[in-house]
Amino acid sequence: MMMTTPSETTPFDVRHKSYQIMDGPARAPHRAFHLAMGLTQEDFKKPFIGVANTWNEVTPCNITLHKQAELIKASITQNGGVPREFTAISVSDGIAMGHEGMKTSLISREVIADSVELVMRGHCYDAFVGLAGCDKSLPGMMMAMARLNLPAIFLYGGSIMPGSLDGKDLTVQDVYEAVGAHAAGKLNDAGLKAVEEAACPGAGSCGGQFTANTMACVAEAIGLALPFSSAIPAEHPSRAVMNHTYGEAIMHVLRSNIRPREILTKKAFENAVRVVATTGGSTNTVLHMPALANECGIDVTLKDIEGWFNTTPLLVDLKPAGKYVMWDVFKVGGVPIILKALLDAGYLHGDCLTVTGKTMAENLADVVIPTNQEVVLPMEKALSTTGGLKILFGNLAPEGAVVKVAGLTKLQHRGPAKIFNGEDACFKAVMDRTIVAGDVVIIAYEGPKGGPGMREMLGVTAAICGQGLGYDVCLITDGRFSGATRGLMIGHVAPESFVGGPLALVQAGDIIAVDAELGTLTLEVSDEELAKRLAVWVQPEPNYPSGALYKYALQVGSASTGAVTHPGAKAERVPNY
Repeated sequence: MMMTTPSETTPFDVRHKSYQIMDGPARAPHRAFHLAMGLTQEDFKKPFIGVANTWNEVTPCNITLHKQAELIKASITQNGGVPREFTAISVSDGIAMGHEGMKTSLISREVIADSVELVMRGHCYDAFVGLAGCDKSLPGMMMAMARLNLPAIFLYGGSIMPGSLDGKDLTVQDVYEAVGAHAAGKLNDAGLKAVEEAACPGAGSCGGQFTANTMACVAEAIGLALPFSSAIPAEHPSRAVMNHTYGEAIMHVLRSNIRPREILTKKAFENAVRVVATTGGSTNTVLHMPALANECGIDVTLKDIEGWFNTTPLLVDLKPAGKYVMWDVFKVGGVPIILKALLDAGYLHGDCLTVTGKTMAENLADVVIPTNQEVVLPMEKALSTTGGLKILFGNLAPEGAVVKVAGLTKLQHRGPAKIFNGEDACFKAVMDRTIVAGDVVIIAYEGPKGGPGMREMLGVTAAICGQGLGYDVCLITDGRFSGATRGLMIGHVAPESFVGGPLALVQAGDIIAVDAELGTLTLEVSDEELAKRLAVWVQPEPNYPSGALYKYALQVGSASTGAVTHPGAKAERVPNY
C-alpha cells in the first residue's frame, strides 16, 4: 500500500492528517500501537478525532468533563469517526486564590494550549473537539484551536447551579466577601460556615458572570461553539443531548473543512468583546481576546477593546454587579438571547461565519427574546449606555489598565497612595484594618513577569468589599482580578512594575486620581520627578530562579498585548500545520 497525500484538486480528504500515521507498510508499527488500544483495521480508514478536555479532580469546574467526553466520543463513532480522548491540566483559580499558587493560573493557559497543540501534531488527528470548564482552560483551548487551524469545535463544560441560603442565591463570591465581613466583625463563625457550606452545591464553573461564564459567552459570540451550548448547567439533563450533538457537529465541521481562522476574523472579535461588555463580564477577557487574536495573526488592541466597550449598552443584569447568574440566562433561552438582542439593535456583525457553517445572523434567525423576564433587558431599559468594563489610560498606565464598572455608583476617586509590594502584604493590611476610606491601595510587582504569573486578587478585593469599603477605597495593580471582583478595582496596569513601569515609581502619599467615566488614571507627579525616580530604580531579582515560573517570566510579554509567550501567526512562514 502506498502512502497517499490529499490533493488540492480532489474533494477534501477527511483523513488529511491521520493518513500520515495509518497508511502504508512503513506505518505497521503505528497501526500496531492502535490495535493494542482496541482499534481495528477498519478504524484506520476513518478520520481520527481528538477529544481534548481538561478533566480532573482538582476543581468542580472540570469534574464532569470525562463523562461529557464519553458521550461525545460515542456520537463521533456513530457518525463515522474514530475518537481519541486526551486531557490537559487546569488550575482552579478559586483554590489557587490568595496564596502563591495563584501565580500558576495564567501560566496554565499557555500550558493547556501548548499541550493540546503537541498531542494533535504528534498524533496527526484530523480534527478535534475541545472541552473546558475552569477560567484559563477556556481561552487555552480556543488558543490551541486557532494555533492549529484544524477543523475544531469548542464546548464549555457548564456552570454550577446557584447555592441558596435563607432564600438568597449564593455564588463563591459571597464566600470571599463573607471572609471580609467576618474579619470586620460583621459575621460570626457560624455565619461564615453557613455561607461556606451553601455556596457551591455541585459540579460546574462559578455561577456568576465571572471569567469562565464570560469566556463561554465569548465562545458562542465568536463562532467557535454551537448555539445554546454555553448556558446549560454542568449537571443539567439537557447537557447529554448537547454532547451527542457535538459528535455530529465535529464530523460536519471536518467534512466541510471549516477552519478556526475562517471564523476568527476581526469582526468576530468585535462581536465577542461586545458580548463581554453587554454582560458586565470579566476583566480577564481583556487579556484573553488579544492572546486569541495573536494566534490568528490579528491585532486586537486595547484601543479596539476600549472603543467596543464604550459603544455597547449594558443589557444583562448578572453577578457580581447584578442580580442573576448563568442559570437564569439558561432559563430565559441561553446566550443566543443575548446575541439576538445585540444583533437586532445593530451591535453585532451578522455575516460572521460560525462552526455551524452558517452565519451568526442565520443561527439567530428563529430566536425570539422572551418579554416576561428581566435577565436580558430591552435597549430602552439598558442598565447603562456603555459596557460593563472600561479601559483606562494615563501617566500611571501608558499602555492601559482595566476596571469593571458594571454596578458601580462611584466612578471617580482621588487620594493618597498606600503601597504594597505584593498581594500578601496588602491582604494582611486589609485584615489588620489598616486600609481606611480614601486610600488608593497600590499592589506592585504582581505583573506577568514580576509575579510572575499576574495573580488574581479576589481575596483582597472581596475582603475590602466585605468590610464595607468597596466604594471608599480604590485599588490599583499590575496583577489581575477575578471575574467576581467588584468595586473600584483597577488591574492590568501596563507597563508593569518589574520592567520599570510607572507603578514601580509611586511613593507613599503620592496623590492618584481615577476617573473611570473618562477612562483616565493619573499619578499627580511631574514627568521630571518620575524621570528622577526611574534613574535610581533598581529591578528586583526574579522571585523564581528556576522551573516553570522562571521560564514563563522570560517569555511573557505585556498584559496590554495579552501576556502572550510567542509571536503568533504573524511569524508563520508557511501555512500552519
